[in-house]
Amino acid sequence: MMILRDDIGAPESGLGLGPNPSRSDMGAAVSRATIDQAKMPYDTLTEESLHAFLVAFYAKVRRDPLIGPVFDRAIPEADWPRHLSVIQDFWSSVLLKTGRYKGNPFGKHQALGSIAPPHFARWLALFEETTVEVFSPENATILTERAHRIADSLKSGLFFRPETIAPR
Repeated sequence: MMILRDDIGAPESGLGLGPNPSRSDMGAAVSRATIDQAKMPYDTLTEESLHAFLVAFYAKVRRDPLIGPVFDRAIPEADWPRHLSVIQDFWSSVLLKTGRYKGNPFGKHQALGSIAPPHFARWLALFEETTVEVFSPENATILTERAHRIADSLKSGLFFRPETIAPR
């Protein structure tokens, strides 16, 4: 059974980061997280474990040759701490039911205009890879399934064109 905890305050993680880490802070945190395996895999989903996951995941995303450039174009270097905070709010709302996220993920993705199904596939592959590294198998499966449902919904809105379906 996955244990969800929403009684943890702001994402002040055991990685020593505040709620808005810089890119260099993220890199250092990922290095520390790689070294400090005592906390991983996380058996419970908390703000702390979610934050550790997001830091590790987005470090991979930013280095990825396919999707890294998409993020580089969309998010200026100086905005990454704020973006990570927004993403933390999103996943906290989805997984911990905190209700902190107030944005429009579909609108944000639609505004990019330059994303395609292979971008989603790569994002999901990195997401799944990182969940397995950070969380217990049960929690990794739950996060991955949720990410696939969200991605499927976004892809349907972005790429489904009923007018292209031939009548039977």
